[in-house]
Amino acid sequence: MRKALRWLLALTVLIGTLSTAGAATAAVPEATGTTDIKDQLLAIPGMSLVEEKPYTGYRYFVLQYTQPVDHRHPSKGTFQQRITVLHKDVSRPTVFYTGGYNVSTNPGRREPTQIVDGNQVSMEYRFFTPSRPDPADWSKLDIWQAASDQHRIFKALKKIYTKNWIATGGSKGGMTATYFERFYPHDMDGVVAYVAPNDVVNDEDSAYDRFFASVGTKECRDRLNGVQREALVRRESLEKKYQAYAAENGYTFTTIGSLDRAYEAVVLDYVWGFWQYSLLSDCDTIPADAATATDDEIWNSVDTISGFSAYADQGLEPYTPYYYQAGTQLGAPTIHFPYIERKYIRYGYQPPRNFVPRDIPMRFQPGAMRDVDNWVAHHAQHMLFVYGQNDPWGAERFRVGAGAKDAYVFTAPGLNHGANVAGLTADEKALATARILAWAGVASPAVQADPSAAKPLARFDARLDVRDVEREPALRP
Repeated sequence: MRKALRWLLALTVLIGTLSTAGAATAAVPEATGTTDIKDQLLAIPGMSLVEEKPYTGYRYFVLQYTQPVDHRHPSKGTFQQRITVLHKDVSRPTVFYTGGYNVSTNPGRREPTQIVDGNQVSMEYRFFTPSRPDPADWSKLDIWQAASDQHRIFKALKKIYTKNWIATGGSKGGMTATYFERFYPHDMDGVVAYVAPNDVVNDEDSAYDRFFASVGTKECRDRLNGVQREALVRRESLEKKYQAYAAENGYTFTTIGSLDRAYEAVVLDYVWGFWQYSLLSDCDTIPADAATATDDEIWNSVDTISGFSAYADQGLEPYTPYYYQAGTQLGAPTIHFPYIERKYIRYGYQPPRNFVPRDIPMRFQPGAMRDVDNWVAHHAQHMLFVYGQNDPWGAERFRVGAGAKDAYVFTAPGLNHGANVAGLTADEKALATARILAWAGVASPAVQADPSAAKPLARFDARLDVRDVEREPALRP
């Protein structure tokens, strides 16, 4: 978990202004017949209400749904999984959003939901609290079990929301949407996966090294590399500052093993973190000459981008399910630092095993990502993958082959881990919007005849639609 960057506000404004405002529909949320939508939702076996929150033009529900711990053996225990429903009208299409982590309990609308002017169902990923079985059998945290969670939710809600459905998600959520499509290809009418990493061969990560050798400009790379190296050169003095910081905040380092290991992990995340969450224009915030910068300037730059709390027990614990999956199925990138002398690097990128408590067993399954990658390449239909040009996670991405149909991989120029359809080139933006509308079953005759006429059906809403960059911890094998 990283600290929010000061320049994220500028980025969200940029993304927001890139959105195309279409004609807003004036539909008032309605339920089928005379039955209130809340009553319909709560009539679903296993569904319970946590709270309803008002939002103009919608009904918004935070719910819990009873799920099997093991979908292969549903009689062996259940847990409560948190979901939310942003209800507009049962006559509209529905977007199924997964972030891959905890679900927000405040109303929010993802880009495809705005494009199709639809309902939105959002799911909390299993094992992220409070959606965690008790006791937790970690062997039941895998991509098939999570996809089966989505399948059951979809089957339950499809009886109410009978129109077309589109799955979406960003980062780990984009991966989640893709895995759902792989295991249950007949559920959704389309998939929009944003900035979804695809680490097919866990031990071969040279694509990331090539990315960092050419991303942005040489001046920006030199600034970042200089600060990262200087933070290791000044390890002794900055670790004293780290010790005081940890003591002040009550941070401990049992899981990773030591403050020294945590310090190096934070520093080695620095360059990756910058390109993941920032724009090239933000290079102006990086010290121009690291060698002459003060300790505070080096500390503040690393802390702002990487976050010195990230590898404390308190920073790792909320992300234990993520690191567990990185070390068992998803894989994690390794990168090298040719501009830093070996004497300054003691541990290198550490494996996910180092970020998960030792009492949780882990075993890597190398075939999991190969299976998904092969399926997408040869069988993807009605799928759109969107990446950011300057996002390191896009160095290893999904690709579609000759067997795929109506499937696309687009790259947003200059954008990072917050890349979206609105940030694509004009032609690709129009095509992507047109395909999303078509998959949702709401493309007008004009759009069907000419994709360049495609625009989002709902007006941009600053409260619902402005989104921070998807926050994802670095994968560190």
